[in-house]
Amino acid sequence: MIKKIKNKKYLLGYFFALSATAIWSGNFIIARDLNTSIPPISLAFWRWTVAVIVLFPFAIKKLITDWEILKKNWIYIAITSLLGVTIFNTLIYLAGHTTTAINLSLISITFPIFIIIFLRIFYKEAITFHKAIGILLVLIGVLFLITKGNLSKLLNITFTIGDIWMLLAAIIFAVYSLLLKQKPKKLSVLGFQLSTFIVGLLFMLPFFIWESLTIPPIQFENKTIFSILYVGLFASLTAYILWNKAIDKIGPGNAGIIYYTLPLFSGFLAYVILNETIGMVHLYSLVLILSGILIATYVKRKKN
Repeated sequence: MIKKIKNKKYLLGYFFALSATAIWSGNFIIARDLNTSIPPISLAFWRWTVAVIVLFPFAIKKLITDWEILKKNWIYIAITSLLGVTIFNTLIYLAGHTTTAINLSLISITFPIFIIIFLRIFYKEAITFHKAIGILLVLIGVLFLITKGNLSKLLNITFTIGDIWMLLAAIIFAVYSLLLKQKPKKLSVLGFQLSTFIVGLLFMLPFFIWESLTIPPIQFENKTIFSILYVGLFASLTAYILWNKAIDKIGPGNAGIIYYTLPLFSGFLAYVILNETIGMVHLYSLVLILSGILIATYVKRKKN
C-alpha cells in the first residue's frame, strides 16, 4: 500500500514537471509567432500585467504580511525583479524577432551549465571531470546551432543576433536562479512573487512608454490577446505552480531533468504551428546539449 502511494506520488510529480515544461515551451512559440505583430517590450509588459492582475487577489495578504521583510531586503528584491522579470523574458521576445522557436528553446536549456560556472566563480564549488566534459559538450552544441552546423563561421563572427540575445537570457536566468537561493527564509513565496512581478513591471514601464511612442499602435487582434493571456496566465502562473508541486513530489534534481525536454515540446509545436523545418543541425545540437547537461549533472542527480 505504501509503495503504491509512493509510486503515485512520483507519477504525479513527473506529470506536473512535464506539464510545466510543455507550457513554458509555448512561450517560445509565441515569441516567434508574434514577432511581426507586437514588439518585444510590449509583449513582456502586457504579460506581467496579466500575471500581476491574476496573482494580486491571492497574494495581497502575504504581501502585506511580508512588507517589513520586503523593505529590509529592497535591494535584493530590486535586483531579482530586474533580472527575472524585466530583462529575462524581454530578451526572449527580442530574440524571437530574428531566430527560430527551435533555436530559442535549445539555447534556453544551457542555463544549468552557467549555474555550474557561476557556482565555481562565486561559491568556489569544484567543477568535477563530469561537469567539465558536460560544459564542453554544451558549448559545442550551442556553437553548432548558432553557426548552422558550420563552425568555420566562428572565424567571421557571423552569429544570428537572436541566438546571442537568447544566450544572454540564459545567462541572466542562471544568475537569477542563484539569487533565489539567497531569498530571505521568512519571506513567503506568494509575497516574493507578487513583489517581484510588480517591481519588475515598474522597471519595464519607461521602456514600454518609449516603445509605444516610437512604433505604430498595436492591433489587439484575437490571436494577440490570446497569446498575451497565455503567457501571463499560464507561462507566468500556472507553470510556476505546477513546477513547485513537481519539486515537492520528486525533488529539484528529477524535476530539473524533465525541464531538458523543453526543446522537444518547442520543436514539435514549431513544426506544427509555425511550419518551421527541423533539420539535422537541430538534432545534432539537441543531442550534444542534452548529453552535456546530463553528464554535467550526473553526480548531483545521483545524490538526489
